[in-house]
Amino acid sequence: MQELISQAAEIILRSKLTLALTGAGISVESGIPDFRSADGLWSKYDPAEYATIEAFQADPEKVWQMLRDMEEVVASAKPNKAHIGLGELEKMGYLHYIITQNIDNLHQEGGSKNVIEYHGNSSTLSCIWCGKRYKTEEKRDEFPPKCECKKILKPDVVFFGEPIPAEALNRSFQLASSAEALLVIGTSAVVSPANTIPTIAKQNHAKIIEINKERTHLTDSITDIFLQGGAGAIVESLVEEVKRQGGGNHLM
Repeated sequence: MQELISQAAEIILRSKLTLALTGAGISVESGIPDFRSADGLWSKYDPAEYATIEAFQADPEKVWQMLRDMEEVVASAKPNKAHIGLGELEKMGYLHYIITQNIDNLHQEGGSKNVIEYHGNSSTLSCIWCGKRYKTEEKRDEFPPKCECKKILKPDVVFFGEPIPAEALNRSFQLASSAEALLVIGTSAVVSPANTIPTIAKQNHAKIIEINKERTHLTDSITDIFLQGGAGAIVESLVEEVKRQGGGNHLM
């Protein structure tokens, strides 16, 4: 494993544009189960009934039963070693952007600034009727949280049936097509359109470093280095190795 970490660090040190693509697996160590896992949100709530934009428009009060459960889990979560390590890599100038499918704001709390969010972020709420926005924190004691116009607020997360923000999509495709290295962390990369990012990067001859607990369809097709295990410990070791080989900072 140490040999593989050393090779991965070398790739990161040589790369002029390094991206990370992250999914639910990176936040599991922060206490947020993958929505699709056995104890995840979708085992309790049918996403077709609770997580579509149509369901929210038709009965926001009902959808907030599911959102409250989600909110409780997310609100108590803290960034783990993987989030903090990626924040450090960015500060040192070795990681340029994170493309995440997560809505938990943990990358930002872990120190990352350049975060492209595919599915939005649960730290703010919007009124889909009048457009006013609030911080989730401000409405923590209201259930369901309401706008001044008396309508029920929606968290700024992408529901099923809503498009992924065009800006996030375009920017990530643009970056992937010129990346020299891509870290794939905590995602099986099966959900579209995030699953196209590794392929786009690979077509541009980027080196793919995959960090996952289990092998994925990427492992034997396009991954160059597969680091198997929990994201926290592996990212921490990788950051240490980058520091060791890089001999300090290389701020952009």
